[in-house]
Amino acid sequence: MYQQTLGKSGEGKLEAAVSCRGLKKEFAQGEFKNLVLRGIDLDIALGGITMLVGESGCGKTTLLSVISGLLNPTAGDLTVIGQSLIKLSNKQKVLFRRENIGFVFQQFNLLPTLTAVENVAVALLAAGIVRKVAIEKSSYLLDKLGLGSRINAFPSQLSGGQQQRVAFARALVHEPKLVVCDEPTSALDSATGHAVMQLLDQIAVEPNRAVVVVTHDSRIFEFADTIARMTDGYITEIRSNLRKR
Repeated sequence: MYQQTLGKSGEGKLEAAVSCRGLKKEFAQGEFKNLVLRGIDLDIALGGITMLVGESGCGKTTLLSVISGLLNPTAGDLTVIGQSLIKLSNKQKVLFRRENIGFVFQQFNLLPTLTAVENVAVALLAAGIVRKVAIEKSSYLLDKLGLGSRINAFPSQLSGGQQQRVAFARALVHEPKLVVCDEPTSALDSATGHAVMQLLDQIAVEPNRAVVVVTHDSRIFEFADTIARMTDGYITEIRSNLRKR
């Protein structure tokens, strides 16, 4: 099991949900090496939505994957929720993600043979929560999201918007400190994308949680508290305090 070592301020609170210093990621391509992240310095605050923006291929998704422990950095320092991910083994990272990170994907990735409530409960069952408790907690969250009457429906019986809510519930049911979203609106029309971001803003943003959204969809920038722009593997601009909560 990993040992979490919280980096705290004088008031006993985390200084940042994520802290990157000199972060690099290199991929081998035959005899050649492709440096995708070229030295990222970035702090992501709790209590708001941070968007990673930039053109396709600039490194946004790679950075999100490194921050969430899905990829190992080549060099640099990375602290997430007070834990240095550099010091964790791959097995320890699995446990860390299970406890601390919620994922929202562009595709909902719901399991077709499970009901809505079972899809949400999977995260809790994987963490060793007994089934009765997992189902009760999942049902409660789905009810809060307006799906109380649909908890026993299968994904094929739900609308796209309802499936999105199930996906959000699955990402949040274990009360993660970090929620990461990869292009959640890129395949949606403007009105639907706006509604998705409103929902994310309402249910995911809390003082002790950070939400990170990778996007190239400028239509949703209005929901960002911080925008970090990437170009060719670098952070080239950071705009903070964009909204007053």
